[in-house]
Amino acid sequence: MKNVRSAAPAKGDGPTKGQVARLILELGPSTAATLGSRLGLTPAAIRRHLDNLLAEGLIETRTARTYGNRGRGRPARVFVITDAGRSAFEHAYDDLATSALRFLAETAGPEAVAEFARRQLADLERRYAPVVAQGDLAERVQALAVALSADGYAASAGPAPSIGTTTGEQLCQHHCPVAHVAAEFPQLCEAETEAFGRLLGTPVQRLATIAHGDGICTTHVTHVTHATGVGKATRAKTVIKHGVSPEITAESGGLLT
Repeated sequence: MKNVRSAAPAKGDGPTKGQVARLILELGPSTAATLGSRLGLTPAAIRRHLDNLLAEGLIETRTARTYGNRGRGRPARVFVITDAGRSAFEHAYDDLATSALRFLAETAGPEAVAEFARRQLADLERRYAPVVAQGDLAERVQALAVALSADGYAASAGPAPSIGTTTGEQLCQHHCPVAHVAAEFPQLCEAETEAFGRLLGTPVQRLATIAHGDGICTTHVTHVTHATGVGKATRAKTVIKHGVSPEITAESGGLLT
């Protein structure tokens, strides 16, 4: 369902400022030091571009999340893309897609939209299945992130923060070309998350989505010793509340946002 076209810098931006905005889009929440290092800019130069982007409302600042005990000093300040900044990059066919899905929902019902989204994701599953079929869970999640990035999702993967005794991997997508459509039709995100669960053969839980106003789409992939294997996860029945799914059991295959 989601396919990224080439993104253009925000209107009126110089090339470097556009690169800064694009890097924040791809990396997600980032410090000034990280951005300056990646782009080879001095602290003064990166600060100037960030100040301009802040003034234009294309980015905003947040306090970096910390896990476990934090050392002394103030929490790090990170920069994240705003909805206005994200809209400065091309979102292909948003208006047409929204109108078409509204018509489908009105004439055939919400489940028809969900079925349409699942059919659209079927091609993605077919292409990704051989890529994620080999290795341990961490390697397969990383392979999925690489495949998603090749399709324009600017994805990354790594160990997830431990929650009690629950461990797993975390898959992040820093770009969603149909975020505005998915905000009205969460079935798109649900179908995508279902596909991830089937591909990885283990419970997955969507923790955050760009469509619901979060900086990145974050999916928790649970380590289980009795995973059913690639393509075997089942779809869980759940209720969507504020874009975050409830607890997911190892038996559910955990699959909705």
